[in-house]
Amino acid sequence: MNTVRAIYPGSFDPPTNGHLDLIARGSRIFDHLVVAVLHNADKAQPLFHTQERVEMLRETTREFDNVSVETFDGLLVEFARQQRAQAVLRGIRAISDYEYEFQMALMNRRLAPELETVFMMPAEKYSYVSSRLIQQVFHLGGSVEGLVPPVVLERMRKRSAQIK
Repeated sequence: MNTVRAIYPGSFDPPTNGHLDLIARGSRIFDHLVVAVLHNADKAQPLFHTQERVEMLRETTREFDNVSVETFDGLLVEFARQQRAQAVLRGIRAISDYEYEFQMALMNRRLAPELETVFMMPAEKYSYVSSRLIQQVFHLGGSVEGLVPPVVLERMRKRSAQIK
């Protein structure tokens, strides 16, 4: 039997309910889904360190037997090869996402023709949600309840209290 392993890469800073929507749906499509948290040392001032994002994702995805959470840096295609993945799952919220994701998918295809990219739209109620928008709204005092998992909201509140 051929099992299909997929990678769902991202910074997940912070993980949102939109991310969890794609993870849940991806877990039904693929035999195994690796949520791959990008360790991006170049990113200025992440809200959460890589290990914190991994912890939150592991906590919020533990109900899925076929989902694991790992970190990576460097080329996604190299990580996919290490994981023996056949596919990459990417979320598309808007046309602007598609343009960027289309270019990335074509470059990944050039670098690893055996790796397929699967685009998935989030549920409508999360179609506008991004980690960057969540951070901005939260820092300006707006409510992000219902847009991030409770464990993420709790950590965001603790982080905010530490900064003050």
